[in-house]
Amino acid sequence: MRRRSLACIPVQDSAAGRQTADDSPQASAGTADGQAPARPRSPGAIDGVTGFMGMRWQDAQTVKLTIRPELINAGGLLSGVVTYALVDYCMGSTLWAQTSAEEAIATISISVNYIQTAVEGELVCRTTLDRRNRRTAVMRSEVHHEDGRLLVTAIGSYTIFPRRKGATGPVGPAS
Repeated sequence: MRRRSLACIPVQDSAAGRQTADDSPQASAGTADGQAPARPRSPGAIDGVTGFMGMRWQDAQTVKLTIRPELINAGGLLSGVVTYALVDYCMGSTLWAQTSAEEAIATISISVNYIQTAVEGELVCRTTLDRRNRRTAVMRSEVHHEDGRLLVTAIGSYTIFPRRKGATGPVGPAS
């Protein structure tokens, strides 16, 4: 089975709805049909969610994120949605790198334990693939703050299934 690298995950060009292999920010002054300009995407973003949150891949098993004011909830703390998404995308990319071109993936379940929080700084999520067979995979992730504090632990399971004929782009985490 041929394994994939993260470099083969296309980036969605949200302004035109087409796939590109470019992982640089997409900037546009608007479209001919009058749609609003696309929000510039951070380098390495694979979709609008990862672009908005500012996720950056170090490798398939490691995703980083810098906490910004937009990611802080009404209680003044980092939103749990941010770390959940960080875990989901990191698990997805970890498994995606272990699939063939004929396989697609989707999240079945993720259980997250929020241990501590942060309001500024850099987060690093690392995922380990514990088991993969033909139809399922089980992974675990940890999110650490740049100061070394453990913020989140998680376990997740994903389904692996045949890619639909004619499907383009990745079918996987949060798709």
